[in-house]
Amino acid sequence: MTRIDIGDLFQAQNMPTMAGQAMGAPAMGASPGAGSPAMGSPAMGATSAMGMQTGTMQPSGPKKKTKSGCFGGSPLTTLLPLVLMFVVFYFFLIRPQQKKQKQHQELLGALRKGDQIVTTGGILGKITGLTDQYAVIEVQEKVRMKVMRSHIAGKQASGSGDSKK
Repeated sequence: MTRIDIGDLFQAQNMPTMAGQAMGAPAMGASPGAGSPAMGSPAMGATSAMGMQTGTMQPSGPKKKTKSGCFGGSPLTTLLPLVLMFVVFYFFLIRPQQKKQKQHQELLGALRKGDQIVTTGGILGKITGLTDQYAVIEVQEKVRMKVMRSHIAGKQASGSGDSKK
């Protein structure tokens, strides 16, 4: 089992340690000499009264740099999952929604008087009047409703309308 020193971790991240101050070593601006070693002096690594190692800035031995760390590797391998997720979202969510929206716009542009339609609320009717934003539908004889064109879900299949007796 290898011993990992906390100073090695900070050294790897190029950050100064504060371990020496936590164990009673003088502050950064204090003069070295009386009692404890200064930060960065060759006498680092002395053991304190509690048996813990005080302020080590130097790594315990030569370290090999590997690319298997959590921040290693090329930027391509880091961005590849993000790009793949975007491609999946595009082909499975964005593109089908755009096609559906385009078909709906074509349907709304092709509406004419006399077409049997169904609204998004489920109301069945026959178009009696059209404007740019609204459609007047007749749901029953002499009963007309004004609905927004965008709320027309689609045309009724011919033959599935109300049968008059």
